[in-house]
Amino acid sequence: MVQPVYITDTVQYDSDDPAVWINPADPAQSLILGTDKDIHGGLYVFNLEGKIQHDKVVKGLQRPNNVDVAYGLTLNGKPTDIAVVTERKSYKLRVFSLPDMKPVDNGGLDMFVGETGEGFRDLMGIAMYKNKKGDIYAVVGRKTGPVDSGYLWQYLLTGDDSGHVKATLVRKFGKYSGKKEIESIAVDNELGYIYYSDEQFGVRQYFADPEKGNEELSVFGTTGFSDDHEGISIYKLTDSTGYILVSDQGSNRFQVFTREGTKANPYEHTWLKTVPVTAMESDGSETVTVPLGAKFPHGMFVAMSTDKTFHIYRWEDIAGKTLQVK
Repeated sequence: MVQPVYITDTVQYDSDDPAVWINPADPAQSLILGTDKDIHGGLYVFNLEGKIQHDKVVKGLQRPNNVDVAYGLTLNGKPTDIAVVTERKSYKLRVFSLPDMKPVDNGGLDMFVGETGEGFRDLMGIAMYKNKKGDIYAVVGRKTGPVDSGYLWQYLLTGDDSGHVKATLVRKFGKYSGKKEIESIAVDNELGYIYYSDEQFGVRQYFADPEKGNEELSVFGTTGFSDDHEGISIYKLTDSTGYILVSDQGSNRFQVFTREGTKANPYEHTWLKTVPVTAMESDGSETVTVPLGAKFPHGMFVAMSTDKTFHIYRWEDIAGKTLQVK
């Protein structure tokens, strides 16, 4: 079982999903973000040793579920890094500037407007996509939705005249097995793919660029999982190679697949290994490829644990003897 270097301070209610903001001036001063999932929950901010940065914590969010980070959204004419959180009970995305954690969403961005089915507006998953032109999109999931297509909605994020973020719906896509729910979403910016965990079914793959259509490219990880498919994160060795890690929630382990496809099928992701971890029943995870100071020379892996914490691992400990390090 792989041991973490650090375990974060505990959140108040129920830890759920992490993200990492990489400090461009000093990567060793980067920040770990983590949701505290409750009707009176919040978004916690930790340093790389897992200590709460109390001046940056956002409280009073209405059941925040997942969080992701994007870099360089233009607000008031300036590139601004942002943290984007799904707030389930308000049906809104909440957006905060980084690293100061100030709201830039004018109270929140309404999602899944017009949906009337039970749970169809209850926000859960979020992943940010930045294309080669610099456009930034939010890919948003929910508690439940249609089966054939349209479970996920994708929004273009831009700045308005007052310096706040606004969201424009650009597409609805994504199949759903109907078995449980879809929470964990990850985007590979360089290769242009979206992956999401259809719990108790498998991991689905689509193009991230709306102009490339809504065809499902692959489904993998359909065997070998003991319970729910959960958190997805990507370790990038190069612009096109690396690993996809998927939480096997019921067994306290992560299943690792190739990021690149095979010569015969560019969308075939081969299973490589299973990594048992101390994080319990992990819902969400995040992987960082770049060095983050002396403690994390090859990057970091962060996994949520059901004891109200997030476990922080060195990538080389996750990699062991069979995976590569950058």
